[in-house]
Amino acid sequence: MPKFLIEVPHEAETVACARVVDVFLKSGSHFLSNADWGCRDKDHKAWLIVDVGNKDEARRIVPPAFRDQAKIIGLNRFSMEEIQDILDRHRS
Repeated sequence: MPKFLIEVPHEAETVACARVVDVFLKSGSHFLSNADWGCRDKDHKAWLIVDVGNKDEARRIVPPAFRDQAKIIGLNRFSMEEIQDILDRHRS
């Protein structure tokens, strides 16, 4: 199943942070209640890594008020063989 990183920015004010976290924690969503936050390091975003079918499904996890600002990134891994093949094909 595809894996996605969901990044949800929010305002930097303390009360704004608290309100966003409150929405996530009270959502009842396992994904949202386990988000990681950067607020204490002055990076006002939430991050989630989810295994869902596609980007649209990932976006639907985000509460509607934050969907427009959310960034959805498809994640992948590389094998040594795959990278070696790419490097071999592009040697000068």
